[in-house]
Amino acid sequence: MEKRRCEPALYFDTGDCIKSGNLAIPLRQEPAWDLLHFAGCDASVLGNRETHVLQSAFQAKIAGHKQPMLCANLRLKSGKRPLAESLIFERAGLKIGVFGIMVPMVTDRMKTQAASAYLWDPPLETARRIVGALIGEVDLVIALTHIGHKKDLELAEFCPEIDVILGGHSHTILEEPLKVNKTWICQGGSHGRYIGRYEWENGVLSGGLLAMDRL
Repeated sequence: MEKRRCEPALYFDTGDCIKSGNLAIPLRQEPAWDLLHFAGCDASVLGNRETHVLQSAFQAKIAGHKQPMLCANLRLKSGKRPLAESLIFERAGLKIGVFGIMVPMVTDRMKTQAASAYLWDPPLETARRIVGALIGEVDLVIALTHIGHKKDLELAEFCPEIDVILGGHSHTILEEPLKVNKTWICQGGSHGRYIGRYEWENGVLSGGLLAMDRL
């Protein structure tokens, strides 16, 4: 992986970048974290691969990450949020609010919640709460999601204040951004085959996917 960015660019990852599966526990630090750091990743959202129902296993999975990891709908049963919900970046004179939500792995309605250290809140309702706090503080709202393309479409309708959704989980390939009302939705496939390069100007998101083997 090479560095292919310049200021004022931002680089985000939308989850499932590690090798360990949902219930697997890595025996050593996942190599993806060093690669993301080398590439200059500014923030990422958890994917299902990066989570675990056991607290020690979850910490083992994310051990070594250097970029901020966001997930607003993940909480310990105590109510504590193990990761940041959102961040604000300043680039090219804009304040950019970025937050993360992921697919719920264990909810308080599931029987499996008894064996889990963590619970996941509904992602769309969580997004509305976070966006409500960001509006008025930022010029641009970006959602890093790992809920799948179908849910991204629902999110754009449910929370129209979001300007850009950068999504993962469903392995959907959107060669160009898809616009739903005023929200732009991007999805980059899977297995590191593509990288999305986008430009924001006056409410318009241009650009699209680039095949990694052609860079």
